[in-house]
Amino acid sequence: MSTNPPSLPINLGVSVTISRAARKRILAEAAQSPNEEVCGLLFGGESRIVSVLPTINIADNPANSFEIDPAALFAAIRNQRGGGERIVGHYHSHPEGPARPSVRDTEMALDTGRLWLIVTAGEMSLWRAGAPGQLEPVELALASPPSNRQ
Repeated sequence: MSTNPPSLPINLGVSVTISRAARKRILAEAAQSPNEEVCGLLFGGESRIVSVLPTINIADNPANSFEIDPAALFAAIRNQRGGGERIVGHYHSHPEGPARPSVRDTEMALDTGRLWLIVTAGEMSLWRAGAPGQLEPVELALASPPSNRQ
C-alpha cells in the first residue's frame, strides 16, 4: 500500500492564490526560526492554498535542509482520505539564499503536480513539480480579502 497522497492534475500555466492567513503564518514561522529551515504542509486545491500545517523539521542538519515529520504527513494523508483538507504540497524556508529551489530541492521534487513554496527574508516563491526532478515556477498571488457585502 502506497503512503503517497494521490497525484494532482498538472496545470503549469495557472497562477495559485494563497490565503492571507496561510501567508502570514508561514512568514511568522520563518521569522521565528531565522537560522533553521522551517517546513510544513499546504492544503487547498489546484489553484489555491487555503491553509497550512507547520511540521517539525526532522532533518539531520535543519540549518540547510528540511524533512517533514512523517507522523504529521501520515496524519494529514489519513485525514484527507477521510474527507479532510487536500494536501497540495509543502513549504520550507531558506535561512540563507534566495527563495528559489536549491539543487537538493530539485532532486527531491518527485511527486508530479505538488506545489513547493519557498520562503526567505519575507519573500515567497512557488514552484510545481512538472516531472520528477523538475520544478517549474508558478505565479503566486495573495487572495483577496473577504468581502463585507451582503
